[in-house]
Amino acid sequence: MEVIDSMLESLRSNHRVQLAIGLFIGIIFGFLLQKGGVTRYEVIVGQILLADFTVFKVMASAVITGMIGVHLLRSLGMVKLHPKPGSFGSSALGGLIFGVGFALLGYCPGTIAGAVGQGSVDALLGGVGGILFGAGIFAGAYPRLQEMVLKRGEFGDVTFPEILGVNPWAVVIPGVMILLGLLFWVEEMGF
Repeated sequence: MEVIDSMLESLRSNHRVQLAIGLFIGIIFGFLLQKGGVTRYEVIVGQILLADFTVFKVMASAVITGMIGVHLLRSLGMVKLHPKPGSFGSSALGGLIFGVGFALLGYCPGTIAGAVGQGSVDALLGGVGGILFGAGIFAGAYPRLQEMVLKRGEFGDVTFPEILGVNPWAVVIPGVMILLGLLFWVEEMGF
């Protein structure tokens, strides 16, 4: 175990290796989004209209894999969670910005990157342009938004298991079971 800890610590402290790992994982993620079909405008709009559940299936599968993987690695002492502090104000504003962008263009930030990678001009111009424009507006308004909205209802850097006072697996296992049940139901209904 000491050898693994030493190896992981050297990976964590090497900035170039961290960037290379991030790039590699990002490429794989984009490839899987594209292969899953969720970088296509019509699939995303189909999800919004509740006519095509491909996006839900891909994202639910990713959440299940991520929940199990992160908490397994955490249980083995190989990773530590570092949740960011949050607030109801920042969640509401972030959800609003995300929702407006999603409704206007039919892409989310991850699918925009995948769509640009497969050559979609609308994602490049509207998506990347919209992200840059929106980020600029947000950066300019940030000082005022900080006090007016973003700090409203602060809840800190807690996780659901910490809030409930239970072992993380007491949240992960039921969460996985619920998502698996929804996936099987969606598939059974033919969505």
